[in-house]
Amino acid sequence: MTTVFGSGLFLTDGLLGPALGAAAARPLFTHYDDATGERMELSGTTTANWTAKAANLLRDECDVEPGSRIAVLLPAHWQTAAVLLAGWSCGAELVGDPATADVVLADAARLDTALTSGAETVVAFSLDAFGRGLTGLPAGAIDFATEVRVHGDDFVPWDPVDGSAPAWDGATGTEVLDAARERAGALGVAEGARVLSTAAWDSADGLRDGLLAVLAAGASLVQVVNPAEDAAVLDRRAGTERCTVRLPSPV
Repeated sequence: MTTVFGSGLFLTDGLLGPALGAAAARPLFTHYDDATGERMELSGTTTANWTAKAANLLRDECDVEPGSRIAVLLPAHWQTAAVLLAGWSCGAELVGDPATADVVLADAARLDTALTSGAETVVAFSLDAFGRGLTGLPAGAIDFATEVRVHGDDFVPWDPVDGSAPAWDGATGTEVLDAARERAGALGVAEGARVLSTAAWDSADGLRDGLLAVLAAGASLVQVVNPAEDAAVLDRRAGTERCTVRLPSPV
């Protein structure tokens, strides 16, 4: 297994490691938003860099450490993937209920929920394609887009995070990774596959199938949000992007 930030980060290495090494320069995430026309592509190396920057921000500015609990109120997006991996790099446990979290990460649409959750820290995401921050940011919230820029592209953990640590609503890192690999097999996602997905990540099943299974298999993801109503648009994109798997599978 290729390690991401040296060693000792079990779940991050298990999910992101397959995209590095010889395949590091290949596209790992290709993000389309059909409502805005946005297309963004990140290689394995670039994804690892963003993960490191986000991990440094979470640790240094939000005090995220092994045992911390984070809630992620974000849509299917490459930044969501980076901060999830970053949280696990810090040893945090992902929780579904923001009221139980120490740190909540939220987009503009769910920022009010984050701010009233009782969390010690709230990180706000504009998800802007050009890296612009949120306007009118509420007091007490950290603007991810502006703050993450100053953090380094390498992350060195203070403590190793092994597979026995809680990673997701009580499940250990080993259990999360095993479940992701099992789902990859069930979905027909194999190493080197190019996966076109319109799946949302706002449920445990959606996140596991739409993101974690793809990463664990060593596949790459073409994520489409706000897909065009004309199914032919998605069919053409699957051909253009040379996709071999569709999620959800077309009827």
